[in-house]
Amino acid sequence: MAAKWIEMLVGSLEQKKQYKQDMARLEALPAPYRDSAKALHRYFNYYGGIDDGDTFVTMLGDFVDLFERAATDGTPVRAVVGDDPVEFAETFIQAYSGKQWIDKERARLRAAIDTAASEENHS
Repeated sequence: MAAKWIEMLVGSLEQKKQYKQDMARLEALPAPYRDSAKALHRYFNYYGGIDDGDTFVTMLGDFVDLFERAATDGTPVRAVVGDDPVEFAETFIQAYSGKQWIDKERARLRAAIDTAASEENHS
């Protein structure tokens, strides 16, 4: 019962547990992979804006899997991310279609312009 109340306040405890496990896996990567993955993770947090916990945890797990496989296989970081790490990061995030925080603001902007336009037509 207490867990339900806590989850109502802070979100899914299972998601938080999975996130911590995935971040521990990321930290355990060899230096070039870890450093690259940490930089990309930081970019994901700024650019992605995913506000659906399930989607974000799934994305992070898949991302860490990718870097673990690359490290195990000895695949160079550039072979994973390509010449443009920004393009890689943004394409990777787009593969996960969760709701983003900006969606709410997009809806507000559209509604505000629709309202203004309809008022303009009635003047």
